[in-house]
Amino acid sequence: MTIECPDETHVASGHFQVYGALMNPERKTPERRSRKARRTRDTLAQAAFELVLDRGLRNVTVEEIAERADVDRRTFSRYFTSKEAAALDSLRGDGDRINDALRARPADEPPLTAYRRAVLDWIEDPGARAWHRRERIFDLLVLAEQEPTLYAAFHHIRVDAQEDSVAIVADRLGVDPRHDIRPAVTVAAGAGALLAAQAAWVRAGQPDGLPRLIGEAFDALAGELLAQPPAGQAPHSTTEGSTES
Repeated sequence: MTIECPDETHVASGHFQVYGALMNPERKTPERRSRKARRTRDTLAQAAFELVLDRGLRNVTVEEIAERADVDRRTFSRYFTSKEAAALDSLRGDGDRINDALRARPADEPPLTAYRRAVLDWIEDPGARAWHRRERIFDLLVLAEQEPTLYAAFHHIRVDAQEDSVAIVADRLGVDPRHDIRPAVTVAAGAGALLAAQAAWVRAGQPDGLPRLIGEAFDALAGELLAQPPAGQAPHSTTEGSTES
């Protein structure tokens, strides 16, 4: 059986002709598929996050994460390469938010100043929900300091974000980062300050101290570390047992 359509196109019963396009009412649009995939990824990430923090990384399997998310092992592997990547997935968006803030900084700001202020925009914006504003992120980063495979996965997330940052700084400077080292140096310095602050934060055991430590880290980067010691004052030595002549 066929249905006669205005443009004389014959379509099978059970389908609809709309402006000449064959539409199956059961077919999912790309937007719906994308939303479903996002929900599945978020559910897996949340399951991994909770299980790893509740039981410890070594006491959780990929199969248990998949079961908690009500999917199979194959579905897990479609989204994540490891349980570490799944547990840390919520941190990936923070790099994106910092980079969005970096893109929005005034074009005439020096690159390192722009990076610092982008980080501060992220840390001070309640809507961005930076690490110190999100429940159990502090605990996750403490665990990352203790578990080498989790720390390695966190490093991979940071590297991805920093690659984007380099491209943004290069665009601000109007240079090719393959031939001009300044964008990479800028990002290495800024991201290093952020990493130092994050490490000090979790090791000090002060969940509310992150904004202060980030400010101190960038102040150190722009302050005394670039200054010459006063006349007559010898540079600090890291060699134990050194004596004055």
